[in-house]
Amino acid sequence: MQVAERPLLKIEAETEGGKIVFRAKGPLSMVAGPVMKKINETFDGEKPISSEEERIIFSTWIPPAPSPAFDRMISSQVAALMRRRVPDQVSIAVIRACPNDCLHCSAPSRTGEVLSSGVVKRVIGEALDLGSYMITFDGGEPMTRRDLPDLVAAVDDRAICASFTSGFGLTEERARSLKSAGLYAVRVSIDSPHPAEHDRFRGRSGAFSDAISGIRNALAGGLLVDLFMVTSPMNIDDLEDAYSMAAELGAHELSLYEIVAVGRWSDHADEVLTKSDIDRLSRFHQEKNRMADGPRVTALPRLLSPEMFGCFAGRRWLHVDASGDVLPCAYMPTPFGNVREMSLAEIWRKMGRDRWFRGKPQGCMMKDEEFRRAHSFIFETGE
Repeated sequence: MQVAERPLLKIEAETEGGKIVFRAKGPLSMVAGPVMKKINETFDGEKPISSEEERIIFSTWIPPAPSPAFDRMISSQVAALMRRRVPDQVSIAVIRACPNDCLHCSAPSRTGEVLSSGVVKRVIGEALDLGSYMITFDGGEPMTRRDLPDLVAAVDDRAICASFTSGFGLTEERARSLKSAGLYAVRVSIDSPHPAEHDRFRGRSGAFSDAISGIRNALAGGLLVDLFMVTSPMNIDDLEDAYSMAAELGAHELSLYEIVAVGRWSDHADEVLTKSDIDRLSRFHQEKNRMADGPRVTALPRLLSPEMFGCFAGRRWLHVDASGDVLPCAYMPTPFGNVREMSLAEIWRKMGRDRWFRGKPQGCMMKDEEFRRAHSFIFETGE
């Protein structure tokens, strides 16, 4: 199956021994060799969400193949190999308001002016022009924004569009409206597969019920559903239960992120994952994706490790917060400009001139004491 086509390069996907293997053809096939090797190494042993005769969906994080967005993803991989910066993924906090009061929230405030529909749409257009293949909406709670379907519709076929949600306000009617507008996937935040613990973490009774309802309504509305769990010492022992819950609900994916000592979690610098914990997530990722049945697992600390792709912040990801400030990622509160005053392209270029975002990407910079010291993000541990 041909999954991507550029003027001098075609990418084909073939099934070998139950695995999907990519091959390059055309005049630039030799140049693309290292990229194909990296992609095949990444997908080796991985389980796609679905694989049909004419379409492959690997993950809620990856455009379906073939598609214009998948073509752009391949192009971004080539650009990364050549050390050319492309903001593959752009996330936009479209609202501050949220019914929850999460212990680990990285958002600075729940009040204040919110980006207008016009500004959000302009940012989306600028991100697409810069080469982005995934636009993600977060907040606050994006489902509380009435014009969300209209914002989704502003993302054309050059990219896939996803939205985070706690499940609050995600009715079946809302899900169908978002699907019709072009939404690819929803990421429903789960802090624990145990209702009381999830509600405690979310700071609101009934939060777990909202999450479960949101998942069911999203599936009924035809959306891809990813259960997104920010993993911490408080829930890392719940991985199996979280996976079982995802499987029972029929979710397509379980994504595991690593908690970062920022925002409300800044005072919990000693309550982050250890190297042993990260290794555990990697093993869990590989073990579950070897299984024929059940949801796909994506352990993001594994994919963003120096051995794989390295940290995306400021190199392949940027985040626009609800005030319009542009950050290297949603967990790095270091603004490089505001979209109300500058174009996204100007801010992206400015970010690229910063010494911290040059060279080969390493692990999460918010875990780097030198980086935190330089940006006044010092752990309160006597440093």
